[in-house]
Amino acid sequence: MLKKVAAALLIATAMPLAAQQPAPAPAAPTPAQAPPTPPKLIVAISVDQFSADLFSEYRQYYTGGLKRLTSEGAVFPRGYQSHAATETCPGHSTILTGSRPSRTGIIANNWFSLDAKREDKNVYCAEDETQPGSSSDKYEASPLHLKAPTLGGRMKIANPATRVVSIAGKDRAAIMMGGPTADHVWWLGGPQGYVSYKGIATPPLVAKVNAAMAQRLAQPNPGFDLPAQCVSKDFAVRAGDKTVGTGRFARAAGDYKSFRISPEQDAMTLAFAAAAIETMDLGKQAQSDIISIGLSATDYIGHTYGTEGVESCIQVDRLDRELGSFFDRLDKDGIDYVVVLTADHGGHDLPERHRLNAMPMENRVDMALTPKALNAAIADKAGLPGKKVLWSDGPSGDLYFDKGLTAPQRARAEAEALKLLRAHPQVETVFTKAQIAATPSPSGPPESWSLIQEARASFYAERSGDLLLLLKPRVMSIPEQAVMGSVATHGSPWDADRRVPILFWRKGMQHFEQPLGVETVDIMPSLAALIGLPVAKSEIDGRCLDLVAGDGDSCAAR
Repeated sequence: MLKKVAAALLIATAMPLAAQQPAPAPAAPTPAQAPPTPPKLIVAISVDQFSADLFSEYRQYYTGGLKRLTSEGAVFPRGYQSHAATETCPGHSTILTGSRPSRTGIIANNWFSLDAKREDKNVYCAEDETQPGSSSDKYEASPLHLKAPTLGGRMKIANPATRVVSIAGKDRAAIMMGGPTADHVWWLGGPQGYVSYKGIATPPLVAKVNAAMAQRLAQPNPGFDLPAQCVSKDFAVRAGDKTVGTGRFARAAGDYKSFRISPEQDAMTLAFAAAAIETMDLGKQAQSDIISIGLSATDYIGHTYGTEGVESCIQVDRLDRELGSFFDRLDKDGIDYVVVLTADHGGHDLPERHRLNAMPMENRVDMALTPKALNAAIADKAGLPGKKVLWSDGPSGDLYFDKGLTAPQRARAEAEALKLLRAHPQVETVFTKAQIAATPSPSGPPESWSLIQEARASFYAERSGDLLLLLKPRVMSIPEQAVMGSVATHGSPWDADRRVPILFWRKGMQHFEQPLGVETVDIMPSLAALIGLPVAKSEIDGRCLDLVAGDGDSCAAR
């Protein structure tokens, strides 16, 4: 149970962000040496949709937490979510398991289970579909589908006294980083605040956090000032019925949707995390503890407004400031902590703005590749008009042939699907399940992998589709629509979606930067080495990264 509440700490961060002053540039670090003892607290942060491109674009402007990580820590600017299915759930499943989706079993945010007895064959990655009445949009959240242990789970096996806490803006982020044995897993569940698994009583701290959020939500937000680095991005872009590119995140009182799609959400999540660390005395006992933090606002903003407008620019500025305040709080508590910050995937800006900025070839996917249109076309060509032949939830990714097809019907449907898709000018390639299964698990530098190697890293036989459709680069997988939902997305096998920063920091460590490619699956064994926790190489896909600059090796056995 959480023991006490740092009310003043929480309220300070829950204040309107627009009222906060810019964070001052940090003082130059005093030369020191990282202690040889294991850190008492691991702080693992995932910034949803924080691509390597976005990280690098604003790097010169960092003055807060991101400045600390990049100027004092170990910087891997060319990290990779190396698999092809660059979505939120698969990405988060790699960060603290050391395993790719082919081992974690989390191949996408959603997949199809055509043998399921229920009408909804679409399964959500963090859903417990064994519950009666469960569907992909009305479900009990659960780590049921995660097939690999997290670092926190391994730590608890080694020492049951270890505390494992996971807090995020999304259920799938909190669950995939915390794992099934975490002590506390909380995510933003709606206007009511942070929620956890069904049946867990709300402890006093969470009740206080939710009350603070309700108080903040009840106040309007007049919006944020435009940082100097964002001024050049302040122009309107039209996509369908939406106009983006000039927003400041102004919000009316009680407007939860706008709160969620804004820097305010990350500020509240970090406030919650800081209060949890303090009230649980994480990092202050004999054993090492771990907290994972999923910051979701960058992703919501990227989908809603794109990644290259003032909205995204403001978000990165606020993220930097909020992280700085968060780290300052930990410093004041005197905790010996290590930080890793990365992302679950990257992102790609909306084609309408790309076309305005020297990229006329950028386009949206052809409506002919959307699930309904594609099914109809293949059914007609296979001599099965009006029949359901194909299941999918988008114009790219896994495709599943209906179980009701006879063997000859299935053969005709697959032949026609391959012929149609491989001839389409927006399709890069289509792999069959057999092709991917026959490909060895990839190794070596992730920047040199072929598309089928990327596909193999996402392949889990029991859940993957019969075909994998990959669009060409610079084709946005959201079609042109009069009424636009999201204007931009991710999920492709291309570098804009695969590349993410990986940053490590601990007080006293010597800064270095390694520009060569590494993987997010390397994070878990690197952290495990710092706390002297052995992990068999045969159980994971990642490798330990030596975080000692020059002589010495953090991966050496303690």
